[in-house]
Amino acid sequence: MSSAIKIVIIAVSLALDVFAVSVGVGVRGVSTRAKWRIGAAFACAEISMNCIGAGLGLVAGRLLGDAAGYLGFVALVGVGTYMIVEARRDLDDRKPMDMAGGWGLFVAALAISLDSLGIGFSILYIGVPLVISLVTIGIVSILSTSLGLTLGRTLGTRVEDRAEMLGGILLTLTGALFIALKALHAG
Repeated sequence: MSSAIKIVIIAVSLALDVFAVSVGVGVRGVSTRAKWRIGAAFACAEISMNCIGAGLGLVAGRLLGDAAGYLGFVALVGVGTYMIVEARRDLDDRKPMDMAGGWGLFVAALAISLDSLGIGFSILYIGVPLVISLVTIGIVSILSTSLGLTLGRTLGTRVEDRAEMLGGILLTLTGALFIALKALHAG
């Protein structure tokens, strides 16, 4: 599988989660200035967590050798499974948060970027250029945030739940695919 395809799969998987949250915020309506602030915060959080994850993956690689790659891919499967479970959780259990700025935006950016920690952990073992991956993830994150915020009022919570579910499924399948490729030495 080519590096470009791997990068696109990862970026889209992460973007669907960001899109889902953005649709939820967009349903309530936000100003153009808040859209830019939210998009930048989400993209920075995604990139930061990927970097932290890559650092942890590098340390794990030195300590665990080849098994670290498998551990990273299992982490992807785990994060994807968690996203699926969260998407299925009853909507009434979710508490709305003001994500236009301040503490609410910080917490939201941190929460949506946790899957990026898992991606970052495994990204070194996928065989893709780190800098290109991070730039692509950042751009796709900003675009998906803007699209989600803009379409949120129109699309509503149905799309939010489906996007989060789809993102979880894609991350789970991506992790499983990378495990299989690594096991077959085809990655």
